Amino acid sequence: MDNRSDIRDFLATRRARLSPERVGLPSGTGRRRVPGLRREEVAVLAGVSTEWYTRLEKGHISGVSEDVLDAVARALQLDEAERVYLFDLARAAKPSRTPPRRTRARVRPAVQWMLDSMTGSAAFVRNGRMAILAINPLGRALHAPMFDSDTTDERGQVNIARFQFLDPRAHDFYPDWERAANITVALLRSEAGRHPYDKALRGLVGEFSTVSAEFRARWAAHNVRIHYSGVKQFAHSDVGLVEITYHSMAVSASENEVLDMTIYTAEPGSTSDDRLRLLASWAATHPTSTQNPVEEVK
Repeated sequence: MDNRSDIRDFLATRRARLSPERVGLPSGTGRRRVPGLRREEVAVLAGVSTEWYTRLEKGHISGVSEDVLDAVARALQLDEAERVYLFDLARAAKPSRTPPRRTRARVRPAVQWMLDSMTGSAAFVRNGRMAILAINPLGRALHAPMFDSDTTDERGQVNIARFQFLDPRAHDFYPDWERAANITVALLRSEAGRHPYDKALRGLVGEFSTVSAEFRARWAAHNVRIHYSGVKQFAHSDVGLVEITYHSMAVSASENEVLDMTIYTAEPGSTSDDRLRLLASWAATHPTSTQNPVEEVK
């Protein structure tokens, strides 16, 4: 697969955000023709020649050693997610006669039992394409707009990114839609680095890029993210504003498909906790299917 454009744009955008002062280099005099660092400045910081770094930034990354990639990552001050993404791009650039085939991810029954046992927390399992594959009753009640959205497919498959960018109601559901959208696209970009041959993911990106200028701008920024923990807000139509803390963990599905389980909890005794409990009570008296259709992987 030719991923030279991704490599070029990623390195160029990381370089553009750094100033000489930030990395301990003299700013010099005169007007700088490019934002951020020059290529030769990154080369100095990484301990390589300007010619070599220029070739790397043009996408010629195949065969580059891990030590050199580490040096470039340090020079560009990449965070953990960005460093992982750079290494993923390098791995994908290696010649391969047979691209790895992704298996169809299925949520094991034991994982669904775990989800259903969490009666005071909203929880779900998603894949890297942001499709929700399993969810507990409270999670479904909290995400009711997604399940009622026209963005679900004919099998009822819910996709967080599809809802955020294709359903106008998402702007009401997420009080800070900009931040939520940024996170979603960064997660998709990270997934694209891990699995560049994923046709289903490329199809999603192509669809969103065609119909959503908001998605296109974020995708072009080449920001990446690892989903661990944080705080979110949802404006639920039935109970009002709910602020929750989330934690995510990997749930292995197969050798080449790792799913994430995300758990939402509210601060005990808070208004959000009361509202989450109200939703939980409603969900307990209105049972629905919590096992989502398995996403097709083509």
